[in-house]
Amino acid sequence: MSGFTEGADAGASVTSTVADAVRADSSASVSDATMLRAAPTPGAAASGVVWLVGAGPGDAGLLTVRGLRALESADVIVADRLGARGVLDGLAAEGVHLTAEVIDVGKLPGHHAVPQDAINALLVREALAGRTVVRLKGGDPYVFGRGGEELFACQEAGIDVRVVPGVTSAVSVPALAGIPLTHRGVATSFTVATAHDQITSLGGGRDHTVVLLMGVGTLAHSAVVLARGERGADCPVAIVEDGFGARQRVTVGTLATIAAQAAERGVRSPAVVVVGDVVRLSPYAPAALASLDLTFDPLAVPRKAPSL
Repeated sequence: MSGFTEGADAGASVTSTVADAVRADSSASVSDATMLRAAPTPGAAASGVVWLVGAGPGDAGLLTVRGLRALESADVIVADRLGARGVLDGLAAEGVHLTAEVIDVGKLPGHHAVPQDAINALLVREALAGRTVVRLKGGDPYVFGRGGEELFACQEAGIDVRVVPGVTSAVSVPALAGIPLTHRGVATSFTVATAHDQITSLGGGRDHTVVLLMGVGTLAHSAVVLARGERGADCPVAIVEDGFGARQRVTVGTLATIAAQAAERGVRSPAVVVVGDVVRLSPYAPAALASLDLTFDPLAVPRKAPSL
């Protein structure tokens, strides 16, 4: 059995255990620590509530307990395509029965079937009808998820909002490839950026890790821009496709070679791109790149690549 399959099975077991615990304590209330109250409107009718819930990278085992509890209490679930749909399917496969109506507002690269303004209006409309609405967003609501826009739209309409953080793909997907974003003696900081639009510059050298989200379409341009700075053309790069999904795959190269490699291998979205010397730590890095001397680190252990 592959390492990834074992991880998926373990996640499913955890999900089932969490679901059982939530059912056993269904009367427990969720802390108001997550509540972001809107300014009261005199004479306004009582409305429902909107939950902004981070679904994580798509593995139901990485959904938080609070997020699961919100889903089980929802009347309506407004779901993204990435992450959110995988979590809902995973929960269903584990026997978690959700009674809420599910509204799919997923977006494809370059095609937004439901514009953001329409999503905002949908959340407001359902909540004003007195319903409990969960906006299930891939990753974390506040990491390139436009969660802030949805929060403000609800608050302007006098609707209370609860926010449940999620596991962002910017951290969890590189971990699948054995890439820590920081490592003692290698990298002490990192930047997460969207490359959906062409980036103009990102400072720092190879010891400052760069994580690019939504970057497949502009990969060649991003590589050229980053290679012009301190990182140089031979800076290591990894692309992790479809993290936690059926197509997960790792491609490792340099800023000079990665665009051609991606074209040759037919790399597709969704994918996370990691740039910096931490890529050398990945068990998928070829011998020519995996040349960092880590003998100073007492925590360093022999590395074995998990099977894809």
